[in-house]
Amino acid sequence: MSAVFTRNLTFKTNDLGADATLMLTFDKNITGLYHDKFPVCWKVSSFGSAGPYTLRATFQSQLAFVKPQVDGSDTIVDASTYKLINVGNKTSLTKDAKGVYHFSDVVDGEEGYLQAVNRCPLVEDMSIGFTKPNSNQEPTSVLYFKSIGNGAFIKAQFTPVLRAYITEQYQETQIIRAEVDTSSIWEKDLAGLDTNTTWVLTRDVASGSYKIKQG
Repeated sequence: MSAVFTRNLTFKTNDLGADATLMLTFDKNITGLYHDKFPVCWKVSSFGSAGPYTLRATFQSQLAFVKPQVDGSDTIVDASTYKLINVGNKTSLTKDAKGVYHFSDVVDGEEGYLQAVNRCPLVEDMSIGFTKPNSNQEPTSVLYFKSIGNGAFIKAQFTPVLRAYITEQYQETQIIRAEVDTSSIWEKDLAGLDTNTTWVLTRDVASGSYKIKQG
């Protein structure tokens, strides 16, 4: 089991020159993306054209499988239940006679992967999220899996490569059903960062393009 780490990221602007909305999500190099698995919008923040603005985001590398509750706007609003899991572990989702979902205790699975089996009688959805260890905090979902059949399983690898986009199309915890229609302006593997980092968003007046550099 890898040591759990924390990454505190601060994104800042000052007199940006135009109103802009920054969106953060994990959508890098995931096989089958937008087919049977989908990234989830993690953070959204609007920055004004004049004056200082700040977005703070904290990632914890303790992962979990989640049985999500999704509303009519394709937004994950809650977790029915969840199970903390580490790479190389496997769990099973069941549903009892009262309609209550349960994840089994974790067992050894395939090395290098996170695995979850749908033992419910019908098709179900699940997600992978992260949370603060030993906190009882509900996990934040970052990758959503749809239409998992009875007896089928998720076999996933998750690398915390975070991307930033300038877009107003999404809200926090919304499932991103198709590729974001603008290019990312920044990406980092959070495992390779220091615990605390600051990033400055700027806008080029001539081109109108945005960039993020470490502050």
